[in-house]
Amino acid sequence: MSPNAVNRSPGPPTSRTRHPGHTPAADVPAPSRVLFASLVGTTIEFFDFYIYATAAVLVFPALFFPSGDPATATLQSLATFALAFFARPIGSVVFGHFGDRVGRKATLVAALLTMGVSTVVIGLLPGYQQIGLLAPALLALCRFGQGLGLGGEWGGAVLLATENAPPGKRAWYGMFPQLGAPLGFFLATGSFLLLGATLDEQAFLSWGWRVPFLGSAVLVLLGLWVRLSISETPAFQQVLDRHERVRLPMRDVLVDHPRALLVGTLSALATFVLFYLMTVFALSWGTSRLGYSRESFLWLQMAGVVAFAATIPLAAVHADRHGRRRSMIIATVAILVFGLLMDRLFVAGSLVSVGVFLLLGLGLMGLTYGPIGTLLSEQFPARVRYTGASLAFNLSGIFGASLAPYIATWLAGRHGLESVGLYLAAAAALTLVALWTLPRGACGAVE
Repeated sequence: MSPNAVNRSPGPPTSRTRHPGHTPAADVPAPSRVLFASLVGTTIEFFDFYIYATAAVLVFPALFFPSGDPATATLQSLATFALAFFARPIGSVVFGHFGDRVGRKATLVAALLTMGVSTVVIGLLPGYQQIGLLAPALLALCRFGQGLGLGGEWGGAVLLATENAPPGKRAWYGMFPQLGAPLGFFLATGSFLLLGATLDEQAFLSWGWRVPFLGSAVLVLLGLWVRLSISETPAFQQVLDRHERVRLPMRDVLVDHPRALLVGTLSALATFVLFYLMTVFALSWGTSRLGYSRESFLWLQMAGVVAFAATIPLAAVHADRHGRRRSMIIATVAILVFGLLMDRLFVAGSLVSVGVFLLLGLGLMGLTYGPIGTLLSEQFPARVRYTGASLAFNLSGIFGASLAPYIATWLAGRHGLESVGLYLAAAAALTLVALWTLPRGACGAVE
């Protein structure tokens, strides 16, 4: 680290040089409160994120992107879906800066508010028929706000858990914020299934789709209440006590930790590609090209998400016992093989085959998603960990997720589903190369 990078205050640290959020050891919240705080925030954030993903396939093409060609309208809608992934690295830089300078707690509150406000506003937007081109423009702006919020949320939630973890349980603690992804997806998909079952198509397109967006305000208030009740993490408190805060965490990451940033970005690549192929692309292709009804396909995805949630803790236990690197390599090899078999499972006329496809794909997603947060956080020192881990994760989101539904739709339409499977296998191969470069024993338990 450069000699001018650290903000050192005069005088040695004493018992009085405490951050305002610091509490004595006796007042540190119970592990259950810390884990719940990390879980509830990511659940809310991913719920907000996924209701957009579902609406981008089922609602927005008709309301915000009217076109004579439904396929063109869907691609335009998916382009706004991708926009959030380009906003996420910006969010990781902005919120990461304050997370490494001010603290994890305050930054997590700000990230949750950014995401929540953007989501509620989407539920209030008029459509193309009312305000013309301003409608998709405002939708894109709100989607950008969602990306900013999630870019700051994920890294802070992972650090809240892992920096409070006892020895030998870092991956186990780190998997709790990861569980927010399947829980958020389950709630998002469940809300659309409930609306579809109780409303006719006209009512759903007119106002029903807005209910999950507006209802997220209640969840955000719950998340804020929980987040405000926790204290700062011990690791960040040590950074404060030792006067080790850096002035520009982003510069420190780019100058002193470029290899960790690159390897971390590639290590999460297959994770992102797999998930958004199994959710957004699969829903779009299954309902528009393979002939499955929206309700039946969403139910199959819900079953797949149960497998996703179930394999996250399994992967965390394995990662604590055998190391994050080994756990991730095994999962990534399985993803590569799955990609090569994808076109044989994702077929028309067989709900059983599609169910197996979703169970396998989302089950594999849990195996790679469970340890990835802990693995990325361990690549950076505490003074820049919020910025570094968040940036690596969200840069991977740009390359692995932002355009994945768009690319997969384009590939499948021109070259068939086999090309989509090869696309996933290629992403897994790049991730394997990155994971292989990590030194043995450097990520958790001795391998």
